[in-house]
Amino acid sequence: MDPREARRVEALTQRLCAMTRCAPNLVHVVRSPLRICPLGAHVDHQLGRVTGFALDQALLLAYVPDPGGRVRLASDDFPGEVSFDLEAIEPAQPGDWGNYPRGAAQVLRETFGITRGLTGVLGGPMPIGGLSSSAAVDVAYLLALQQANGLSVEPADNVRLAQRIENDYIGLHNGVLDQSMILLSRRGALTCLDCLDGGVTHIPNPMGRRFDLLVVFSGISRSLVGTDYNRRVAECGEAARLLLARAGLPADDASRLRHVPREAAEVDALPEPLARRARHFFGEMDRVEAGAQAWAAGDLESFGRLMRESGESSIANYECGSPHLVTLHATLNAIPGVWGARFCGAGFGGSAVALAHPDARERIVAVVNRTYPKEHPDVKSSFSLHFVATTDAAEVLR
Repeated sequence: MDPREARRVEALTQRLCAMTRCAPNLVHVVRSPLRICPLGAHVDHQLGRVTGFALDQALLLAYVPDPGGRVRLASDDFPGEVSFDLEAIEPAQPGDWGNYPRGAAQVLRETFGITRGLTGVLGGPMPIGGLSSSAAVDVAYLLALQQANGLSVEPADNVRLAQRIENDYIGLHNGVLDQSMILLSRRGALTCLDCLDGGVTHIPNPMGRRFDLLVVFSGISRSLVGTDYNRRVAECGEAARLLLARAGLPADDASRLRHVPREAAEVDALPEPLARRARHFFGEMDRVEAGAQAWAAGDLESFGRLMRESGESSIANYECGSPHLVTLHATLNAIPGVWGARFCGAGFGGSAVALAHPDARERIVAVVNRTYPKEHPDVKSSFSLHFVATTDAAEVLR
């Protein structure tokens, strides 16, 4: 544990001990990293292939088990406390940060019949926005409640449990990208996931080449429930059903674009906007395959170009780019030394991520700080830049 993280753990532990009057040696801590996805945008819910990293920026949850079955939580980032009994979990409420611990408790109650709750304090290092903070929170609560109840759950099973929190409890029709990168990544490696069969490969840092990963928070945090996220998922599903039907293949509500054979992917025959959604999916699948090869070969320039193309397709074909993120995409990709940049997350708010040469760091900071707030003065005081590194998957630290 690096000194900065150790200080955060100590601060959370002290706050928890003040809440519960427990001894510090009884406190457990979960570390759940944020994630970025350089290639594989908007395809996980269609069972596509994706890539990602877990980051050295992580959410920390300090907690003590509660044998009485009550969950009580405070947060460094959200006001008030969340408190509920495992035997009386209420439905999700719009905009309530308590949805995530309630969702985690519900899926674990349904799956394992857990009886022990916890009292905890959650702390995060970065703004909520595009780095799957929600998935990191899901994973943190799952791991903490599992440890409190003496459960040992495989990471791949936790991926599905975390997806159930979002799909079944909160109502977001997402795939498994975010949870998988948080639960399956390795420090110093690009994680490649096939969302169809769950296959995971890790490609080490390319040929010893130096690179920077940069995250620029747009200044806008937005819950995906209530945006066009679910509509885009539905449009992709409809495109899959039409393509399968045209090919004389079975099609139903479970059909996804990954089920469509390439020889049957007559995208131009689809009505708009379904054609654009399918065009993005099949193009992104090709970019992920080419990107994995480029990363393994140490060809960071090609990998970055693919990131830029991914962002362009997200704007033109998936139509998810907010004005702020479109500006960041254009700004970053025009800076010498940036190999490529794209949105990170769904694109309705949140962050952009860039792959760059380390020697360009000062230039990038200067250009973004000069141009972005001029274009969007409404976020002048809330946007931020973060140079990040890769790290290992989520874990219970103690």
